[in-house]
Amino acid sequence: MVDLDAVDLRIVAELQDDGRITNVELARRVGISAPPCLRRVRRLEDDGVVRGYHADPDAAALGWPITFFALIGLESQKETVLSAFEDYLAQWPEVRECHMIRGGGDFLVRLIARDAAHENLLTRQLTEAAHVIRVQTLQTIRTSLERWGVPLKNENEGQPE
Repeated sequence: MVDLDAVDLRIVAELQDDGRITNVELARRVGISAPPCLRRVRRLEDDGVVRGYHADPDAAALGWPITFFALIGLESQKETVLSAFEDYLAQWPEVRECHMIRGGGDFLVRLIARDAAHENLLTRQLTEAAHVIRVQTLQTIRTSLERWGVPLKNENEGQPE
């Protein structure tokens, strides 16, 4: 964990809310001048606190209306098998997240598909992959909440009473 002061946390919060903010506006919002603000942002990037900036496109609007999760069990938990499976999935453009998990399986993977036939193809490819012994898929009906980043405000702010 990186040691961050209150200004650093405000910078991260502002960038998390709007990654396209100018340095001048960011400096104004956090109450420091532009040059030290830019130095802090670069340090946060170099330290890996800010890992990148990206657009958040609507998958369905771009022809990817199906989101599903796959709970995957492997025949072995040897590091070579786990790493090889992660490397295999990293090659799939449809894989949006891959998490090694504890309890109930080895990996939880979020995928997107163009249609039901594409989803079925991806599921078949998962079940036929080396060392895979179990695949359970769960298709999303709707997503009611999707948050990026981490909570950076006061812990008590915004909590239901």
